[in-house]
Amino acid sequence: MMADRVLSTEEAKGAIRDIQRIINGGLTEQLQALDVNGKTLSDPNKWDGPLAHQFRSDTWPQTKAALEKAKTELEELQQQLTKIATNIFTAGGGS
Repeated sequence: MMADRVLSTEEAKGAIRDIQRIINGGLTEQLQALDVNGKTLSDPNKWDGPLAHQFRSDTWPQTKAALEKAKTELEELQQQLTKIATNIFTAGGGS
């Protein structure tokens, strides 16, 4: 059985802060902006033609699903990082 090892280097703490900063610093807003613009391009009253039809029927639905999945996963990552950071920074997980 492996001993319960607690280690949190300054590098690990910095990585947690960096990921949180990236997520909080606009990544989710950028994903939302992509969605807004994708919806605009999916409107045949705003853009039409063969490429527009392909975008509406194929490209955008796949991309939108990937964006939704990424957004959900980022929200889950943010919650997990908050929990990890709280444990590391308050428990003093020896650096």
